[in-house]
Amino acid sequence: MAMSGGVDSSVTAALLKEQGHDVVGITLQLYDHGAAVGRKGACCAGDDIDDARRVAEGLDIPHYVLDYESRFQDQVIEDFADSYLRGETPVPCIRCNQTVKFSDLMQTARDLGASALATGHYVRRVEGGQGPELHRGADPVRDQSYFLFATTRDQLEFLRFPLGDLSKDGTRALAARLGLPVAQKADSQGICFVPEGGYAGVIEKLRPGAAEAGDIVDLAGEVLGRHQGTIHYTVGQRRGLGVSATEPLYVVRIEPDRRRVVVGPRHALLVRCIQVGDVNWLGPGDGPADGMEVAVKVRSTRPPAPARLHPRSEPTGGVEVELIAGEEGVARGQACVFYNGDRVLGGGWIAGTGAAETA
Repeated sequence: MAMSGGVDSSVTAALLKEQGHDVVGITLQLYDHGAAVGRKGACCAGDDIDDARRVAEGLDIPHYVLDYESRFQDQVIEDFADSYLRGETPVPCIRCNQTVKFSDLMQTARDLGASALATGHYVRRVEGGQGPELHRGADPVRDQSYFLFATTRDQLEFLRFPLGDLSKDGTRALAARLGLPVAQKADSQGICFVPEGGYAGVIEKLRPGAAEAGDIVDLAGEVLGRHQGTIHYTVGQRRGLGVSATEPLYVVRIEPDRRRVVVGPRHALLVRCIQVGDVNWLGPGDGPADGMEVAVKVRSTRPPAPARLHPRSEPTGGVEVELIAGEEGVARGQACVFYNGDRVLGGGWIAGTGAAETA
């Protein structure tokens, strides 16, 4: 049982113990324990490790804390910094699930002789005709399937998600019934290794000199102002641009090689075509058929939107996603996840976009 110290994983461990399973709790230390103690609103912080230990003691199950700090640094934090330097908008929580949690931790679980690895994610594992399938959580508000699109078929065989049919209120009610000390603990928020609103500072610390000044330009290339580093901007951003105009302006594109931030009116954010690479396919067959109709999410907070998939030939590979109604503010480095109803068909990383025609 992957125990983060929060209410979700604690309830999951307690439910599994109540059902008669032989449960072993594992908590990952992902960054310096001393520096993390007392930090609120993060996951896998110092206080969370202590909470996980208290829950495990109350449940009378073995509990181990594994030092994954160097792996987390190499596979998640460094990737986060490099992604921003490329002008992308990364999703480190997906990288963490893809590497540290569902790769390294899963191997540790196998080494311990476990028959399954359980987590407190709000997704569902459904047995299908060709093996287990990944489905959205029953509660659309809590669904975390977007963050787990990179889960492989082999990993799905080994994973269990006991909270997939519950709402958050239902989970907290169970925590109270089970007498867990974390029943009223606040949810983790934001990126665990980034102080609130301070991602640029993290990048500057990891990559000294990354915040090079440059121009803010309009779609025609006319200079409207100056910026203190492209790492301070993301596609779709409106506030804090530092330029004045007769209409609201948004970040349309980031060009780190030229140290330029390109801004424009809202309609310039609309795209109808996305190039998606590093695709993980969980749907039927070996991959999508050309023109396959699906729904896609281009950000975790957005509802699925209708689209068609068009596999690209080698050597480019990947999938071209045709957005039927278009989407605004699609950014390189984000994930694009494919759905058929509640079933997750897979997804990949946004490598490029095509702008819609505008009048």
